[in-house]
Amino acid sequence: MARVLIVDDSPTEVHSLRAMLERNGFNVDSAANGEEGIEKAKSSHPDLILMDIVMPGMNGFQATRRLAKDAKTADIPVIIVSTKGQETDVVWGKRQGARDYVIKPINEQDLIQRVNTMLGST
Repeated sequence: MARVLIVDDSPTEVHSLRAMLERNGFNVDSAANGEEGIEKAKSSHPDLILMDIVMPGMNGFQATRRLAKDAKTADIPVIIVSTKGQETDVVWGKRQGARDYVIKPINEQDLIQRVNTMLGST
């Protein structure tokens, strides 16, 4: 069973994403900010990370860039999940190392399809 790490400072968003993922057979862990997300990614090496952008302290763009540049975590695909939906946000997110970008509000079917595609289990 694939393990997904949700990095989001909103307990409501974490709850919603966790419910979607668990319904579809994923093990889920969460982190409340970028720094915690990086630490959990290094220690538990999840199969995929769902990363919010707007968080206190280190934002999701910064955390994604750090993960992409660290040899211990560079192979973990990151999907940014954010309300920031401008084309420049999407382009910038992918430049930081994100493999995909999903705009909130989330459509469960779309999210699960993207996660499965990223994990190679379509």
